[in-house]
Amino acid sequence: MSEIPDAVVAELAGRVAAALPLIAARVPTAPAAELGRLRAVAEGDTWPTRESTLGHRAVAGFRSGSGTGPDDSPVRDALGSLPPLLTERLLGALELTVAELDLAGTTPDLTGLLGAPFTGTFGIAILSGQSEAITGAAVLEQVRPGVSALVAALARRLASHPQTAALLTVGPGITAEQDIAAAHGANQLALAVATATAVLHRVGIHPRATEPPAVLGVAIGTAVLLLRRAPMPTGYAAALLARARAEYLLPRHCSGSAMVSGHRFALLEGTGVPDVDFGGNGLVAVVPGGVVIRTGVESGHVRTMLSVLDGPPPEVATGWEEIVEVSWQAAVGGASVLVPRAGESRLSQATPPWPGDYRLRVHARGRDETDERDAEHYELVVWQAPAAPEVVHARTDRLGHRLRGEPEPARPERPEAAYRWVRQSSLGQAATVTVVTGAGVADVLRAFGADPARRESMRAIGEELMRRRSIDSWVAVADIGGAVLAVEYSGWQGSTAPVLTRASAHGRAASMYWNVNAVTRLSFAEHGEVLLSVEPFGDLDAPPPVAATLAGLDFADHHRGKPLMGLVAVQRFTGHGVTGEDLARIEAADVGFRILPDLPTLYPRRPQPDGALGRALPTPVPLPPQPGGPLGPPPTR
Repeated sequence: MSEIPDAVVAELAGRVAAALPLIAARVPTAPAAELGRLRAVAEGDTWPTRESTLGHRAVAGFRSGSGTGPDDSPVRDALGSLPPLLTERLLGALELTVAELDLAGTTPDLTGLLGAPFTGTFGIAILSGQSEAITGAAVLEQVRPGVSALVAALARRLASHPQTAALLTVGPGITAEQDIAAAHGANQLALAVATATAVLHRVGIHPRATEPPAVLGVAIGTAVLLLRRAPMPTGYAAALLARARAEYLLPRHCSGSAMVSGHRFALLEGTGVPDVDFGGNGLVAVVPGGVVIRTGVESGHVRTMLSVLDGPPPEVATGWEEIVEVSWQAAVGGASVLVPRAGESRLSQATPPWPGDYRLRVHARGRDETDERDAEHYELVVWQAPAAPEVVHARTDRLGHRLRGEPEPARPERPEAAYRWVRQSSLGQAATVTVVTGAGVADVLRAFGADPARRESMRAIGEELMRRRSIDSWVAVADIGGAVLAVEYSGWQGSTAPVLTRASAHGRAASMYWNVNAVTRLSFAEHGEVLLSVEPFGDLDAPPPVAATLAGLDFADHHRGKPLMGLVAVQRFTGHGVTGEDLARIEAADVGFRILPDLPTLYPRRPQPDGALGRALPTPVPLPPQPGGPLGPPPTR
């Protein structure tokens, strides 16, 4: 593309300026405002509002994505970056307007500003449902390479020309945030539409390729590029703050994964996280505009919940190892959860958008367990209150004692700590683990409804079920010395009454089931009778043989991990637990058994007159132990 002469810009300026108000008046407010916020959203200079949570947050990550290849077009990339519905709304609003515009009559011939026209044949791949604007812009670029770049270059020049620049400003009489953004977006779009209409009819392109959808495709992409470069109108920041304050309601709760760097993250109004000394309380330090919080992990992510209340919490929460309450003063409001190095915060501008004195209660748990993923959690509770002295409600973790220069407390390890390995294993998301005593491997398989003679590869079963998108049940088993371990990956047959009844016929059986939806079930059976099978919440009303196994297990504290505590109870009841080595042995053997499920249990039906559940499985017959692995060698055929 050749250099654009000043005379061409001057000649176009008058025609474009005359059309600009007409076009801007026909752009609907909502899509115009979404365009108008592009620069603010891309720079993160926004406040949470009703629309930002649904709409223009999605635009924040858009970039032109232009490359260096011969077919790359920043205009087309910018057009494709918009949500499809936004493009369609603008196309529908302006399609008839473009057809009415007459800007080509006095526009000079611009053919010389482009290279030689395309003279061959070409093909365009059109996706089903693709916008006519996107298709038309692609065709134009093929027919006349470089034409969209010429439109964008002329629009940038016209944006600073005296005749058109004055029409792009937002008047002081417009004060509402949406109205300012809409006026800004509509004006820049109108400039792009008028420029594209004038140019595309004067570069030697066949009229069929310059239908309104194609013109608007180039114009909308050009407008996106203009709006990413143009500063937000004067008064927009104040209007956005006023809107955020008007829409901010209490209480407010949000959660996310806060990034950590250098053993700390912060709740701050600013952007830089300072180095601070945590020797005072071992958890939180007040700095101008917010606080800095000390973590156990050096870097990574920690789970964080932030609550903003209209008054102090009614009581101090339990289940946290460190709780410290401090005051800080907000200069403007809208503090965000930040990290020392640059990065986008999911907990952005979450505190009230107005200045004043605030109280913050920081809760922390898991800072000593840095070798366990997702063990560290924080809860930040904020409310407006006069400045007051620091209050420490809990100080029990070892890290806090070290930071305060105090001797570390002796903290006995909780019983479920022995099963933390499960979280990082193949059972971490969903499984049922069943332990049976008084029965052999074959007995347990029959109790589950499996045929001991029908061995299959665990991997093959899993791949087939994945391919069929099936949840058919299967089980893997191992003799663990005095008991049989049965493992179901994502299955749950070991938690059902018929299986537990049959498996415990000559001893005990206990199982723990959990899935990705945090549904759990803990079950115990002895001598063919199910003693307890419940979703464990709080104190369990358990019969004497089971009650002793639940000592010290607080199922109300879900942070301790219900599946892990359930496995402790299973081990105590049966006298045998599952280890990582047991699981590795099962997976190395790669032997699984398909289960014929108890259909009445899975698919209830009306009771039969005799009360039967269905045909009973044969009485289990013990098999002699076999060498060669958890199940012994495969049967000969």
